[in-house]
Amino acid sequence: MMTSSPPAPLVYFQVLADQHGKPAALLFNIDADVTAAGLAPVAGSDALKELAVASPAFFRPDVDPSVAALLTTAGLQPAAPGAIVHENERLDRERLPAGTRYVAGTWYMAAPPKATGPQAASRALALQLVQLVANDADTHEIEALLRQDPTLSYHLLRLVNSLGMGLSRRITSFSQAILILGRSQLRRWLNLMLFAAKQGDPRSAMLLARVAKRARAIELLARAAGLDKTAQEQGFMTGMFSLLGVLFGMPLSDVLAPLAIGDAVQGALLRGEGELGALLQAIEAAEQGRFDATSALLASLQVSHEDFNAAVVDATRWMLDTVRESQGGHA
Repeated sequence: MMTSSPPAPLVYFQVLADQHGKPAALLFNIDADVTAAGLAPVAGSDALKELAVASPAFFRPDVDPSVAALLTTAGLQPAAPGAIVHENERLDRERLPAGTRYVAGTWYMAAPPKATGPQAASRALALQLVQLVANDADTHEIEALLRQDPTLSYHLLRLVNSLGMGLSRRITSFSQAILILGRSQLRRWLNLMLFAAKQGDPRSAMLLARVAKRARAIELLARAAGLDKTAQEQGFMTGMFSLLGVLFGMPLSDVLAPLAIGDAVQGALLRGEGELGALLQAIEAAEQGRFDATSALLASLQVSHEDFNAAVVDATRWMLDTVRESQGGHA
């Protein structure tokens, strides 16, 4: 009688901030009892090696020596003692111990600082734009709002011009940019910019990193689960909207109330319902290192550990590109 081999160990990457609160490195998270043999398919993949080139990537120094050797070969580095500090409260550079290079923890999930007048207006405007696009408003209405926010309008034109789109001339008007980008991509971009364009909020960059990784991972896992293209797009939206309550410092149900989002996304976000709710919970469990819970949720959706790991690596790389783009092309 043949025995089936155990499933591949689940992996996840925690984003580390620098002392200024900006995404700066990755920390490789795995179960404590993972063996080198079990980890070999992940550690030997080209995708992981490319990720380690795209960003400084570390692993905890207390892993098994054979696992450490495997990860080192893949381009990851052992975290030096004292280099990574865990902080769940407000990030204060003056309080960081000497030798701190990176900051882990959930400090950026705390309540937002009190918004200044311009910042509050920018947030309200960004949410209005999301509402207009969700309601399939006329292009002229969207363009009129974009004209009120130079940061958003600059980034929109920059994005469309950078895409090229096979055009022989540069895009110079908002209506032209909206038309070329298309409503689906415009919606996705606005969701990202809602987190990226928050002047004066020290949490913004790390929140963007977290939701970007969530959104892309859920989208890919929805595809792995056999869900159709519409559900995959809804998976991306579920990940993006999952931290709107944290961003605005208010109940998520209140933030979602004026948005015309489908029942599947709303049910996933507010009540953990359906496949999208299960995928969001699987990602949240992995973020917290609760890999047993992630595994159980994946099994209920018939998604393999290998598919999960591939989605995590892809989503992490996509997140790095997104954060870099939000910072004007600089890592």
